[in-house]
Amino acid sequence: MLKPKNSSPDKTYHLVVSSAGVRLDRFAAEQLPGLTRTHAQKLIGDGFITVNGQEARPSLKLEAGDRVDITIPPAPPSPLKPESIPLHIVYEDEDLVVVDKPPGLTVHPAPGHPDHTLVNALLARVPHLSQMGDSLRPGIVHRLDRDTSGLMLVAKNKLAQLNLIEQFKTRSVVKAYLVLVKGRLTPEKGIIDAAIGRDVRNRKRMAVVSEGRPARTQYQVVRYINDYTLLEIMPETGRTHQIRVHLAAIGYPVVGDAVYGVKSPRLSRQFLHACRLGFKLPSSGEYVEFKSELPEDLERALREIS
Repeated sequence: MLKPKNSSPDKTYHLVVSSAGVRLDRFAAEQLPGLTRTHAQKLIGDGFITVNGQEARPSLKLEAGDRVDITIPPAPPSPLKPESIPLHIVYEDEDLVVVDKPPGLTVHPAPGHPDHTLVNALLARVPHLSQMGDSLRPGIVHRLDRDTSGLMLVAKNKLAQLNLIEQFKTRSVVKAYLVLVKGRLTPEKGIIDAAIGRDVRNRKRMAVVSEGRPARTQYQVVRYINDYTLLEIMPETGRTHQIRVHLAAIGYPVVGDAVYGVKSPRLSRQFLHACRLGFKLPSSGEYVEFKSELPEDLERALREIS
């Protein structure tokens, strides 16, 4: 039975092995939801997981009745500061927050953009995010570009973060986007399967390149609007700028995208909105799904081209 000890700033769990033969790293990962074997191996190597009070190897085969103590150490202090930036919270529990991110809001600090980010805003709402270990990206499990609006998922504790990262890694998270492209895309349903990597002519851009990382993007036509197509996009992988690069590569650039697509007098940013997000709650394994309507600037652009 899992029992956290609360007398320390660390979180320590005391477990008793019920059956023999399982490796220590696998046992730890199976007992704590969201703890991966890789993270368990690091904790074992650093002495934070012990067997019967003794340090051990990740490959140790446990015996029935062994006592395994797992300590999750506290994270170092974060240099980030909370900021009172309004957020639209779609869902929140003890493990996570689902945010409907507005366009123009950068997700986390980066060189040249040290503050006024989603992370700064979340720290004002969830102060303990600063204790999660990643000094600049606490709780972040996926990202949206600065000018992409819509649903984003942020973890509120380390175990939830590990669990959600694993869901993204195994591609069990449902992500859907509404995208407007120039031209009438046919066929109405398909998959773009093309590797993505750095553009050899401009290292600040991504491109379809033979030596890039595998990337797959599903699309479905929602409707045609004169010489435009509104699409629902479901990326199977999560490469940088994947949707924008793939659509530009097949000749249907994203409207308003100044880098890969076509500029538009109707928009000051790309027509790209994360409209649907589904995943399993780390606490219960229950599948949940959330939706976000198009923001006003994108709705207005649709009306103007109709």
